[in-house]
Formats: sequence, structure tokens, C-alpha cells
Amino acid sequence: MFTATVNDATEAPFSIQFTANGPLVNGEPFTWDLVRLNDNTFHILHQDRSYTAELIELDSEAKAVKLSLNGHLYTVQLKDRFDQLLEQMGMSGAASAKINDIKAPMPGLIVGVSVQPGDVVKKGDAVLILEAMKMENLIKSPGEGTIRAIRVAKGDRVEKNQVLIEF
Repeated sequence: MFTATVNDATEAPFSIQFTANGPLVNGEPFTWDLVRLNDNTFHILHQDRSYTAELIELDSEAKAVKLSLNGHLYTVQLKDRFDQLLEQMGMSGAASAKINDIKAPMPGLIVGVSVQPGDVVKKGDAVLILEAMKMENLIKSPGEGTIRAIRVAKGDRVEKNQVLIEF
């Protein structure tokens, strides 16, 4: 069972359940004809109406889909059973807890720093590049925060679990 919220709507989210007989939306059977036109575009017939749907962006980590339906943009946020359980337990914010620092995932050489103290970063923003085993690894922010201190500089050698950036 999933719940879906469209465009951060304040009205109740939709419940979606997949059964052997097809999907149920809010407990009612959902019948449609779906034809893939290309990798990201689909033609849909539902209740004698025609729709063209284009997948704009899929963020599997955030469980969000941005799509265009007949030229109108929609963002759909999905929650699975685990997300719903965390919400019921009052722990829905646990996954987006405030971060304190970024540590080196492996020993290596700092070849680039993309941020400065005072910068505000979002989850997924590139903060530095760590070269290890002859490969450059882009280190991204694991959450939102403001950079308090940068403990390394370009050219520094670091060890695993060494603090690189403090928030």
C-alpha cells in the first residue's frame, strides 16, 4: 500500500494498492489503457479521456516523481509502508535529521573543495572531491545545513572517518 500526495496538497493523500486484478485508488478499481510512446512519454485512456503523460524527473531517494500531464506539471510524493509506519510512530523526520559533519568514507587525497564556511547546502549538493584508488569520488551533502568549518584543503591526505566538513 502506498500513499501519494500531489503538489504538496493539503487535501488527503491518495491510497494506492496493487492487486492481482489491477490497481486500487482509494479502494476503488482504477482502469486505464497505457501505451508507451518512448522512454519517458505515455498515452493514457481513462474514463473515455485521453492523456499524454511525460516523466520529467524521478527521484527514487526522495520517492518523488515530477510529470507533465497534458502540459500541466505535477509533483507526486509517494510513501510506502515503511514511511507510513515511521509517520505513525512520530519518527517521520528521522530520515531528514540534522547532520553534524561529513567524514571521509575511505583514505585518499582531497582534489577539490566546492564549498566555503557559511554556505548553505541541500541534500545531494557536491561539497568536495576525494581521490582514492586512482578514482575521483564526488562527496555530496547527506542533508541540509550550513557549513560551519572545512577541516581539509585541496592537496590534503585524509584517513577513513576523518572529519572533512562540519555543519
